[in-house]
This record gives sequence, C-alpha cells and structure tokens, in this order.
Amino acid sequence: MADDASQWRSDALKKFLFDDRSVRVESVRIEHAWLAAQAHHQYPAPVTALLGELVAASTLLAANLKFDGSLLLQLQGDGAIALMVVECRADLSIRATVKMRERPLPVESDLQAMLNPGGTAKFIVVLDPPKHTPGRQAYQGVVPLEGDTVAQALEQYMLRSEQLHTRIWLAADALHCSGLLIQRLPLQGGAQQAEIETADESWARAQHLAQTLTPAEMLSTDQDTLLHRLFWQETLLVFESQPITWKCSCTQERVADMLRMLGKAEVDEILQEQGKVEVACEFCGLPYVFDALDTEALFQTTTVLGSKSVH
Repeated sequence: MADDASQWRSDALKKFLFDDRSVRVESVRIEHAWLAAQAHHQYPAPVTALLGELVAASTLLAANLKFDGSLLLQLQGDGAIALMVVECRADLSIRATVKMRERPLPVESDLQAMLNPGGTAKFIVVLDPPKHTPGRQAYQGVVPLEGDTVAQALEQYMLRSEQLHTRIWLAADALHCSGLLIQRLPLQGGAQQAEIETADESWARAQHLAQTLTPAEMLSTDQDTLLHRLFWQETLLVFESQPITWKCSCTQERVADMLRMLGKAEVDEILQEQGKVEVACEFCGLPYVFDALDTEALFQTTTVLGSKSVH
C-alpha cells in the first residue's frame, strides 16, 4: 500500500499564475481517491467517465473557495442517469454518487443523451457552509444543463454566475481522472491600456496552448510533464500543491440511527425475510450488515435511576 506522501503526489491539485497575474492555471490528477470512489460501485464505462470528469471539475472549482465549507456539483436529468452528485470539501476531500434509472444507456452515451433526452435536465451548484456556522445558509445556483460535455456546462455556468471567462478540459476512465482549468482574472480598477493589452495577450496565449490537449494525453501523462509541455515558455508563479483524498461521512452509528427511525417492526420484518439487515451508503456504497443480535441491541433503551440501569 502506498504511503501518504506517494498518494499526495498522485492525487494532487496544482495552482499557478501567469507572470502578469492575469491568468490562473489549475491542474488536477486523481488516482487513489478515484479508485476508492468506485470501490463499492459498478457503473457502466460511460457513466464512470462522466462521474470522473465531474469529480475532477469539483476539485478545480473548490480550490478557489474562500470559506471552510463544501462545494456540491449536481447533474439532475430525465435520462438513464437520474442524478449525479459530487461533493468536494475545503480540504479537497471528495465523495460522489450516481442514481440510475432502470433503462438502457443510449447508443450515443454522451452528457446530453444520458441526462437530458427530454430537455429538462439541470446543472446545480451548491455552496454549503460548515454546519455550525452562525446564520448558516447554503447558496444554490440552478441553470439548464447546456453543452455537450461537463466542461462546457461548467464554462457556461461560470460565465453566467461569476462573469469569469473560464476554460476547462476534463478526462476520466476507470483508473484516472484529470482536469485543467484556465481562468482570466479581473484587472484592478484603473488598469492602464498597456496592462489591458498584456492581459488580453496572456489570455489568448493560454487558450491557444491549452486547447492542444487531448483526453488520451491527459489520462496517460503525469501533471508535471503535461504542464511543462503546455507552458514551458511561460513564467509561472507556483503555489503549494494540495492533496486530494476520498472521505465519506457514513458510519455504523449513522446507519444504526437510520434503522431506529424505520422502527423495530420494519427492521424485524427485513430480518425475518433476509436473515440480516444490509444497508449500503448511498455515496460510497460501503455495506453495513446487522445480524439478529445487532438489531436487537438497536432497540434496547437504557435509563439510569440513581446507580441502577433499567432496561
């Protein structure tokens, strides 16, 4: 098993600025965390690729958040894929899930075909502050699902909601997911004409260099080599690399609480039919199994009277 340091090297987000500070560059490559995300799921290959692209995209966007909360990217549609959700927290820990309908995937298994055959699909971005934040209220942006790819859908969202010119390249398979983001940053008020022209040139050059990327190249090439190929002639301001990890919030205790909410009668009925109660986390798919002794213990209440416990 790889140690933490080697995982950080292969699961990392790297950030840069062009020398004139007018263009942001972010690169992400995820291997270990992406394999963990799939450990208890078996999605069709086109669904896996789409989910991997959304995972990579979530880290690229979350890396620029200015608060200690979570970013959720959600695709909600009327096709074979009913729902696809990725959560990326401020520490770049991720979790993801897909809800499928019982229907075959379309022959053309692209974003629109799998999610939006009826034209009602939505792309939803949620910024969720930490649970104990005073006056906590999540921000939710909802737009129609536009574009042929996740990258195009995100570019449209960023232009509409943030008024930021953003270009995104994404690629994923069962082993890796990879992404590159370039973003034009607003100039400070009172910028001189020369500064505006320099920023225009930097943005045009960044797009020209990045659009040479292919999905195959993104999946087969490590970040440092890829970035060198693209920007070797540029002077880049380099920020510290950030590790990406897989982390689901499910626990045995949370599942037990959910079973208590179902009630003893329903849990006993499941136990009689199946000999056990098995519940899988909707995000990570990890199975939690409760046998007869476990379920009996769920509904034992204990109150303390003085020094005695009454069951």
